[in-house]
Amino acid sequence: MHAKPVYARLNTDYLDLYLLHWSGSFALEETVAAMEKLIAQGKIRRWGVSNLDYADMQELWQLPGGNQCATNQVLYHLGSRGIEYDLLPWCQKQQMPVMAYSPLAQAGRLRNGLLKNAVVNEIAHAHNISAAQVLLAWVISHQGVMAIPKAATIAHVQQNAAVLEVELSSAELAMLDKAYPAPKEKTALDMV
Repeated sequence: MHAKPVYARLNTDYLDLYLLHWSGSFALEETVAAMEKLIAQGKIRRWGVSNLDYADMQELWQLPGGNQCATNQVLYHLGSRGIEYDLLPWCQKQQMPVMAYSPLAQAGRLRNGLLKNAVVNEIAHAHNISAAQVLLAWVISHQGVMAIPKAATIAHVQQNAAVLEVELSSAELAMLDKAYPAPKEKTALDMV
């Protein structure tokens, strides 16, 4: 765990949330112990994981202190719904938030045609918002899911924040489900 150099760059002496981005070569048990040590030292307030699938989370939860994991950050957008099969329901049951990265599919690069999809754009037109805002509204419409969209400009931040006022109807959610159905069987966790 090399959190120390981060403190100087951020001009702080603690981090609110520290994530393990890949399980890597260290045993999860060692990682949990190191995270808990950082909390005890006041260096971090909470810790979480990223890109851990259902089986990984099951393993983590069995470890001493594993259930202290604050969040699982995973790739999640309308065109990548694999987490809905087992990971998202499990996280919801544990009341552990899911942090969706690339909720706009990296401006559509991860799923060709997503931002140009007729259904997405019909809903965007109905709400007088952009297709990207529809995608973001869809992600955060799921219980226990927060999104971390890219915001390169103040305008992006404002557009992203405006999505908090958008409520997609059950009919609109059904249209999006039909256009991009949830998986009916286990799929590999998408990652970038």
